[in-house]
Amino acid sequence: MSEPLTGIATWRPVMQTAGFRCQCTGACGNPHAKSEGRCPHEHDAYTSKHGHRVRLIAAPADALTTVVAAAALPADQLLAWCAPCHTTAARAARRTAARPPSRRRACSSCEPHTPRGVGHEPDVH
Repeated sequence: MSEPLTGIATWRPVMQTAGFRCQCTGACGNPHAKSEGRCPHEHDAYTSKHGHRVRLIAAPADALTTVVAAAALPADQLLAWCAPCHTTAARAARRTAARPPSRRRACSSCEPHTPRGVGHEPDVH
């Protein structure tokens, strides 16, 4: 089994807890429906017959955690991630964080005194 050159004392317990399988349950945008809601990629396995070899990393569940903060986290606060899931989850988290808060259109259950449809977005309920 391949292991990272450094950080084994942190990486190994994370992988053992995860069963050496990516712990993404949809943060990447893929519901992983074919594998019971969890990414099927396993460490050192291949993605497909002609695919690449999977190398899992130990990283925080919150993709917006800074590198410095992530390096200080204990193993029990890290998850096993395959590269595609981690990259896509981080991109989605950054995109969501950069989006300005949306204004909601009033509805009868929220703001009954605000007129509907005047410069507001559709209901988000």
